[in-house]
Amino acid sequence: MKIQLTRTNTMGKKKLYLATGNKHKREEIQQILQDYEIRIPSDDGIDFDPVEDGKSFYENSLIKARALWNLVHEPVIADDSGICVDALGGEPGIYTSRYAGPDFMHGKADGSKISQEQQNSFLIQQLNDTKSEKRSCHYTCAMVLLLNPDRFFVAQETFEGQLIHSIEEAAGNGGFGYDPIVYLPDYKKTVAQISSEEKNRISHRGKALKTIAKILENLEF
Repeated sequence: MKIQLTRTNTMGKKKLYLATGNKHKREEIQQILQDYEIRIPSDDGIDFDPVEDGKSFYENSLIKARALWNLVHEPVIADDSGICVDALGGEPGIYTSRYAGPDFMHGKADGSKISQEQQNSFLIQQLNDTKSEKRSCHYTCAMVLLLNPDRFFVAQETFEGQLIHSIEEAAGNGGFGYDPIVYLPDYKKTVAQISSEEKNRISHRGKALKTIAKILENLEF
């Protein structure tokens, strides 16, 4: 059964809200969902900063989706993603954006964050300190398409790579976050060195979004 949704912009594009303040995420998602106008809360002057206290990527994604739906009452896409390092037991995982070094794996008590450059350097050093030969890691993305609080779809995907050995090996200007320090052996490049088109094809977010896109094909706006 198809669902009729009506919100469109003046150009006739279907609108979808994205539950984030991260413009890089919007750009990645917009590249795949080209038939839609992807809007983030700040586009409409909405103050959006929900407490992400879930215990998994999926739970945090659903928290964000429901929080934004309660503000806009329109279909929402939300994702929660992070990097998981195998030799660190999957850390920092859901705490990726809050990671502040080995002493603050789940973030500082006062909520302050360190720069991405510091996060990258700390994570490499923390892995090196384990003396483990295992450098494997993966990104995880849980993505929710929420039509209303009780009707939603979920896709969760991963994207495998390896952490580089030192911050001096960081390379690439593409992507964002930890991309310059995640090496892809099959490409002999970091994630930040591959094209945005290639990243969208193989990344955790790109794969999850393609599943959501197939679901959207059965929905009418």
